[in-house]
This record gives sequence, structure tokens and C-alpha cells, in this order.
Amino acid sequence: MNPIIALLKENNISDEQISSIFQTLTQNPLAAMATISQLGLPQDKLQMLMAQVMQNPALIKEAVEELGLDFSKVEAAKEQLQK
Repeated sequence: MNPIIALLKENNISDEQISSIFQTLTQNPLAAMATISQLGLPQDKLQMLMAQVMQNPALIKEAVEELGLDFSKVEAAKEQLQK
């Protein structure tokens, strides 16, 4: 299992919330980060999650694919952020 998904599940985040977070991530990465920060994760877990995302962006792609979402939307969102 993807470590980001595993960390969220360990902290009692529902499958629906996880899917919603990654759906938001494919459309608006900044909004997804704000959503993640509002989940009530302990500060150390939140920092670990953010560090994983920053150090290894491929984990996002793996999680999106594991959840059956469309990764091309993540790529499009990244392009928009770079403009």
C-alpha cells in the first residue's frame, strides 16, 4: 500500500475522505494540501506526510493510480501552477 494512503488510514481517515483528497489533489494541489492540514492529524504525522509528498512526488502518482483516479489531471494541474 502507498505510504501516504497507509498513513492516512492509520489515523482513521476514511476511504471516502482519502479518495476525496486525492481527487482534489488532481484538480487543485494547493487546496488538497489545505484539506490535508485540516484533517486533525497529529503535528508529527502531518509533517511526516508533507515531507513524503515533497521528497517523493512519485508517491502521489502511485496513490492516484492505486485509488483508480486519473493522473493526467495531476499533470495538468502542475502545468497550471508553473505558469
